[in-house]
Amino acid sequence: GLTRLIKGKLEMKAVLYEHYGAPEVLQLKDLPKPVPQDHEVLIRLVATTVTSADCRVRSLNVPRGFKLIIRLVFGWSKPRQKILGTEFSGVVTSVGKNVERFKVGDEVFGFNDKNMGCYVEYKCMPEQGALAHKPSSLSYYQAAALSFGGTTALDFFRRAKLKAGEKVLIHGASGSVGTAAVQLAKHFGAEVTGVCSAANLETVKSLGADHVIDYKKFDFRTNGKLYDVILDTVGTVTFANGQASLSKGGRLLAIAADLPEMLKIPVNNLIGSKKVIAGPASANSEDLKYLAGLGESGIF
Repeated sequence: GLTRLIKGKLEMKAVLYEHYGAPEVLQLKDLPKPVPQDHEVLIRLVATTVTSADCRVRSLNVPRGFKLIIRLVFGWSKPRQKILGTEFSGVVTSVGKNVERFKVGDEVFGFNDKNMGCYVEYKCMPEQGALAHKPSSLSYYQAAALSFGGTTALDFFRRAKLKAGEKVLIHGASGSVGTAAVQLAKHFGAEVTGVCSAANLETVKSLGADHVIDYKKFDFRTNGKLYDVILDTVGTVTFANGQASLSKGGRLLAIAADLPEMLKIPVNNLIGSKKVIAGPASANSEDLKYLAGLGESGIF
């Protein structure tokens, strides 16, 4: 839709929520159209996504131990940040006077991660934020979905110091982070096993997985095989129940770990050569440029 002149002010459509709850708490409303500051660009959004982060924040359905923390960060009785959405793609419509990296008409995609606020028609982003030019070979819809899974998998593999030739198991290989992890691990030269439901086995294979496991039929923890890296996007693989499947020097990437598990990490990492890596992922414009290059070449 287009912005409208209402009561003498330019306004835009936005999807917001004023109470925690089911998807029905989301409402379509008019808000003032933002104006870019000196180091910001104004983007007309073409596409955004609904990620697990959006769903968790909206519903407070978070890993065990984090509900109190989420309320403290996002608002105790009602959300302080009323607009969800972390990923987007769109077109730059105006720029601040000190902006150098972008110009009006540039096709871009970006990631606003913890600040959210992407369920809108127009959004301001800092020039030096997690923002990059959209790959010309990708649609706006494809580009909008690069960031959440891509930056998470990239950051965790970087922290794990993933090497070519290592064996990687991805538990939850058909979701946003999982599909990104399959492709990136293959790109880095790993031998990849993907664990997902039967309905998604062919999809995960098509993304490059060397082996696939239907989690409803087989528990990888009982197959006797060892992996250098286990990346868990689901939250059901713990150090206690998964370390037997890790090789010497193996790393468990616990992306969806609950608070009790995270509190055990310092002790677990002091004992033996196997390690747990958890905590929030980071993202920046260089990561987006890297993912854009892989997207342009068809690797990601």
